Amino acid sequence: MAIVFERPHALKEKELHYCPGCTHGIIHRLVAEVIDELDIEGITIGVSPVGCAYNNYEYFNCDMVQAAHGRAPAVATGIKRVHPDNYVFTYQGDGDLAAIGTAEIVHAAARGEKITTIFVNNAIYGMTSGQMAPTTLVGQVTTTSPYGRKPEIHGFPINVCEMLSTLEGAVYVERTSVHDVKNIKKTKAAIKKAFQVQNAKKGFSIVEVLSTCPTNWGINPVDSLKWLEENMIPHYPLGVFKGKDLEV
Repeated sequence: MAIVFERPHALKEKELHYCPGCTHGIIHRLVAEVIDELDIEGITIGVSPVGCAYNNYEYFNCDMVQAAHGRAPAVATGIKRVHPDNYVFTYQGDGDLAAIGTAEIVHAAARGEKITTIFVNNAIYGMTSGQMAPTTLVGQVTTTSPYGRKPEIHGFPINVCEMLSTLEGAVYVERTSVHDVKNIKKTKAAIKKAFQVQNAKKGFSIVEVLSTCPTNWGINPVDSLKWLEENMIPHYPLGVFKGKDLEV
């Protein structure tokens, strides 16, 4: 019987630690599928974040490095400059990238570092019990905004793609989602293009993926997909913010 679906080789055969309904696992698989399809496992180096995906070095078969909180772009910069012909990517959540790591991601993009960032945005701090994150929506309830995020107190959410797309060194910037099959396919295509942009030595590339956090949102996995679609996408619109016609 012909095999039509199997685990990507770049994804280790190990049970994931994520909460039920968390879409980190889907995103992991998409990254691994792209690595397999491009046949680059042996020349790919990933940088793990601090947060829910801190130990993703246990799941990917390629070389992985653990970075301090928010510093993955800086670590990836050093790796890429020493190994310019390798594929180097960071995998970061919104607390890691858009809070303590804001300077690192902004300046890596501004310098046009030839690395790829997979940015997972679930609008909350997942690992540390659901505090308000830089990406938390206005009105969204968290453990540190129990009455909802209020702009006059907490400020506004940070739209990372819109911000980074203004920088000359950022050549490919796209926001996707994994709340349904159609968008999962689009996310995989975006990740693949980001890696191809890096291979073409064009500059910095980032794919922001809207993701769910049923545990800290306090809703079940199925309803969390609907919540993402109805609440996150209006504030974080999907699409290519820079590099739509970029040839790779």
